[in-house]
Amino acid sequence: MKGALANITEAVGHTPIVKLQRIGQGLAADIYVKCEYLNPGGSHKDRVASNMLRRAEQAGLTPGGTIVEATSGNTGAALALQAAIHGYTCVFVMPDKMSQEKISSLRAFGARVVVCPTAVEPDDPRSYYQVAKRIAAESTNCFYANQYHNPANPEAHYLSTGPEIWEQTLGECDVFAAGMGTGGTISGVGKYLKEKRPDTTILGVDPVGSLYYDFVKSGRITKPFTYKVEGIGEDFFPSTMNLKIIDDIVRVDDKECFLMTRDLVRLEGLYVGGSGGAAVAGAIKYAEASGKKQNILVLLPDSAQKYLSKIFNDEWMRENGFLDETSGLGTVRDLLAGKPSHIVTAHPSDSVRDVVGSLKSLGISQLPVLDGGKLRGIVHEVDLLRHLVSGEGTLDSPIATLVESDYATVTPSTKIELLQSVLSDAKIAIVTEGETLVGIVTKIDLIDFLSKRAPLAAVRPPTPLA
Repeated sequence: MKGALANITEAVGHTPIVKLQRIGQGLAADIYVKCEYLNPGGSHKDRVASNMLRRAEQAGLTPGGTIVEATSGNTGAALALQAAIHGYTCVFVMPDKMSQEKISSLRAFGARVVVCPTAVEPDDPRSYYQVAKRIAAESTNCFYANQYHNPANPEAHYLSTGPEIWEQTLGECDVFAAGMGTGGTISGVGKYLKEKRPDTTILGVDPVGSLYYDFVKSGRITKPFTYKVEGIGEDFFPSTMNLKIIDDIVRVDDKECFLMTRDLVRLEGLYVGGSGGAAVAGAIKYAEASGKKQNILVLLPDSAQKYLSKIFNDEWMRENGFLDETSGLGTVRDLLAGKPSHIVTAHPSDSVRDVVGSLKSLGISQLPVLDGGKLRGIVHEVDLLRHLVSGEGTLDSPIATLVESDYATVTPSTKIELLQSVLSDAKIAIVTEGETLVGIVTKIDLIDFLSKRAPLAAVRPPTPLA
């Protein structure tokens, strides 16, 4: 029949761009979204899967073989769709924080799904990255998709999404915003748009807990920690991410991501998932800060269908403190309100002698180090002690070489429950708002905050006897 496609994979791409009408009202900028969730597999990863499989077949993969991948769900769904058409079997390895909908959708395609713990290091043999590698190594006629290091990932967006955006917008996209995960989307699209129009701003959006934001801002690798939003952020650096293409980066927390996701569905009719909410929240933060009249295009990666049991479940949202009616233990902002507002800092050129004097007079064990107003890291008493004992330096040596990254960064809106897990892994938490240092939180600060709240629990009426 004329007009029909040969199979569903030919429907990948050509997704619409829509202007937001209610969200972002009052901004000087106009916010537009590219609806990648309308791809047949439900996400922008359809483009990536098609290109990766094309490259794999060029390299010798034949039908009847096995596709193995570590995935948060979307790449798996896209590969499963391709496999169903082209005659492959699939094994997908996922972290246990992913929604049940994602797991079930992969199994619906006949794929085998292996679930691994989230809270382990990337090189831990139990991590979903390492388990996927092991399964691939043990299989014959196998394609390990390896989206985090496969150049066909960003290439897909350079060949497909980028040209499509340029054609649809007639080159009028001033800012392209996307969540930062494997880096394929922002690197591929960013490269194409920069080639066509070098003054295009490429804006990355990163969740609190991921490595990208602090590395882009300070060049330091801080302590990653777990977060709830799926599909963006990383605890390592994929080779598919080209950080040099990024002009600016904005950080968002879980609550901002999820509330914006719900608003996009209910106010704009855009049936999107949490990473889309994150990207829009980040774009709005950027627009508010810049105050410019610009056309900002945000990529919406996937569909709300995969998050009905989480983001769109009021009970789950309340349990995790993401709805306003549940206050929980409060936020970092509440904790900082009970501390002195003045923050003592050091500069890389300060001497060991001066820093030791500051630590001694203040009765603290570390100082944040700023250079030109930007956070460069912390200097800790342990590092000063090691420096002096080694005999490699003196009291008059500058602290520049002693600055370290054993800290995590949070925002004032970070929940106390999350801060608790952060401080179990990092020496201290640095609180930033944008690029501004607004506070420092140590373990004893958190203990003091929680101890002051403890009497409140004591005055609750006793449970009636049966």
